[in-house]
Parts: sequence; C-alpha cells; structure tokens
Amino acid sequence: MQETKFKAALFDLDGVVFDTEPQYSIFWGMICRQYHPEHPGLEHEIKGSTLVQIYDRWFSGPLESERADVTRRLDAYEQSMHYDYISGFEALIADLHAHGVKTAVVTSSNIPKMESVYRYQPAFRTLFDAILTSEDFSRSKPDPDCYLRAAQRLGVDISECIVFEDSFNGLRSGRAAEMKVVGLATTNSAEAIAPYSDLQISDYQDVSFDTFSSLLS
Repeated sequence: MQETKFKAALFDLDGVVFDTEPQYSIFWGMICRQYHPEHPGLEHEIKGSTLVQIYDRWFSGPLESERADVTRRLDAYEQSMHYDYISGFEALIADLHAHGVKTAVVTSSNIPKMESVYRYQPAFRTLFDAILTSEDFSRSKPDPDCYLRAAQRLGVDISECIVFEDSFNGLRSGRAAEMKVVGLATTNSAEAIAPYSDLQISDYQDVSFDTFSSLLS
C-alpha cells in the first residue's frame, strides 16, 4: 500500500470543532445593537474576525474606551457557553488517529477562553497533538502564520496538511499557507466558501480519513 501524504489535520475551533457560532451571534448581536444601532446585522459581518480586528474596525475613536467592558462581558459569556462538538467530529478524530494522522487546534481564541473549553469538555486536550492559541501567533488570520507554525510544531510539511475552517479569514489563512482547505458550511453557505476551499462539508457525518486523504493524492 502506498504511504499516504495526509500527515496532519489542522482545525479551527468555533464553527469547526464546536457548534458555537449561534451562541456568538447572540452575544455580538447584543453588543452591536448597543454600540452600532445604525448598522443592523453587523454581528453577521464580523463573523470570523478576531477580537483585535473587531476593535480596530468598530471600536476605535470615541468607542475605544468601551473595549475593556466588552472584553469583560465576552469573557463572562464564554465561561457559560456550551461547547458541543460538531456532529461526527469525535468519530472523525478517532479515524484520523487510527491512520496515523496528527491533529491540532489552531484558533484565535485566547487561553482564558480555552480554560472554559477544558472545563466543559475535560477530555478535549486528549484529542489533539497540539493546541495553538492567539498567544502563539504574531499575526492573525488571514495571515498564514498560525498554520505554518502548527505544521512546524507537528513536524510535518505544508504539503502534508489539511486545514479545516469555516470563516473567510480562516479559509484565506489556510490558502495562504499553501495547504489544502476543507470548508465547513456552519457559518457561511457552501456556495460562499467554495472559492476558498477544496471541499465543502456541513458536518463530519459520512466523511472519513479516506475522504480527505484523496485531496492530497
């Protein structure tokens, strides 16, 4: 049997590992209606942006002084969120590990957010060979820095990696890293993310190691 080229699966977190996007829409809908009532639906436009990017674009000038309060409210909200896996995720991880594929989380979330994840899902860390958070990167998505660092951490070549992403910034990051990209249609439609990904899926039901390995053949 020919050795597979698929050596590492690199997963974003929200909307890719966890079905959290609806919860974030509630939080940011509340914040956006308070601070930007003139811009209905802003919570949908900022999906996939880092907190720094949101602040730079929407909380500068007179609103810069509100950043600390928004951060405090977000931290409190994340502590009470549900972190439930996207359907089929745990089975896929087991299948990947059975085929010798290394796995990593590559997220713009920070360590305090991850502590909430670990409390909700105590076995979370056992699913991955590495977990990279915002503290590990010098540049945020869509820059490729985070995925290049993940490949280096796992000791694999970029040609052996597949990125799993849902947001446009994340998809662009995987592309910029010159890796194959699987798009999760959890935040945006399959049609919308198709130009930025090699394969589009709605969840991890009915997919396996073989499904993704074929992308690198």
